[in-house]
Amino acid sequence: MKKILVLDSIAKEGVDYLKKTGFQVDEKPTLSEGELIHIIPNYHGLLVRSATKITTNVLKNAILLQVIGRAGAGVDNIDIAGADDRGVVVVNAPDGNSVSVAEYTIGMMLSIARQIPLLSNKLRRGVWCKSSHGVELFGKTLGILGLGRIGCKVAKRAKAFEMNIIGHDPYLPKNKVKEMDIKIVSLEDIFCQSDFITLHLPFNQETKYIVDEKLLGIAKPSAFLINVARGGIVDEIALYNALVSKKIAGAAIDVYEEEPAIGNPLLSLDNVIATPHLGASTKEAQAKISMEVAKNVIAVFKNIQ
Repeated sequence: MKKILVLDSIAKEGVDYLKKTGFQVDEKPTLSEGELIHIIPNYHGLLVRSATKITTNVLKNAILLQVIGRAGAGVDNIDIAGADDRGVVVVNAPDGNSVSVAEYTIGMMLSIARQIPLLSNKLRRGVWCKSSHGVELFGKTLGILGLGRIGCKVAKRAKAFEMNIIGHDPYLPKNKVKEMDIKIVSLEDIFCQSDFITLHLPFNQETKYIVDEKLLGIAKPSAFLINVARGGIVDEIALYNALVSKKIAGAAIDVYEEEPAIGNPLLSLDNVIATPHLGASTKEAQAKISMEVAKNVIAVFKNIQ
């Protein structure tokens, strides 16, 4: 019987499905790297979310491991090259969380535009701040950097607010551009023209610090940046400086280069909304992701046999 180790509190729908399909499943929500290295030699499959890092040292000891399932879209917490070298297949669940992340993006955009968390906190402290002014989404330009599943869903929802949508994605097929009815512009034009800029990119060597001091320097001083994609695609020092110097008006951030982001200087700024990597954390998304990755893992085992 194949043994599968499940980490990071993956939703029970997928875990139960694996058990019903005939696998031995052990759930250990929190393990240190050392603890994982100690027990990983016993397992043929591994399921993780974003908290656990599957490093070279872990893979060196995974003598039976055949497949790693990432319950989510990004796989930057997994040593992909190391897995390839050892013949370990890595699968993910790219579809399950797209609606939740798109909705969260719109929520963050509304919250930073109308200063909702700041005003709520002031009222709780006894400050009746009727003089504060926010901005509408109506008629504003939304720049979307990355037009994959989530970026397209954000565009669809933003159109309901009658926003002007522009986008940038160098890997977007030309036929998809026509289907989306979105004006495609350069990366620089996204920052020059947009009132709101939302990021929907994976983290890799090409996208690391793609949002840097130069791009932030050409943005409108009234612009807002939203990042619910991946930490590391924004140079956080450059963003902090841009926010402090009022080169941009504000930011709504759900992901960070180092997580947990306790003590991150961005969290000290009033013109920043910060949440702890919750974009995909709805009951619906976690159930769909769990089932999707479980089925993908089972498919790998079937192909190996």
